Amino acid sequence: MIRWMTKLVKLTALAGFFFWELIISSARVAWDVLTPRAHRAPGIIAMPLSARTDAEIAWVANLITLTPGSLSLDVSTDRTTLYVHTLFADDPDAARRALKDGFERRVLELLR
Repeated sequence: MIRWMTKLVKLTALAGFFFWELIISSARVAWDVLTPRAHRAPGIIAMPLSARTDAEIAWVANLITLTPGSLSLDVSTDRTTLYVHTLFADDPDAARRALKDGFERRVLELLR
């Protein structure tokens, strides 16, 4: 029973984090579209994966894709790297860190 309650709390935290990221990224993309000067710096980043199972990788990739301004492109054949296109890749290390510490960490906490 306690395991299910813990999973429910982690699922709620993941959902809350996703909706927060949805609001922030939507506002960022809208601001970039509506202002005269473009702030975007599109690029493809390679994010090393800690996720190993198909379910873990699918959750991470889908949550990234559902967030405006980012799109999961491919997973390497050895399943250790996720390639992500982002509109704001001016600092690839920061973008990579945000994805790993955000979506991937929370998905792994929920599914493991």
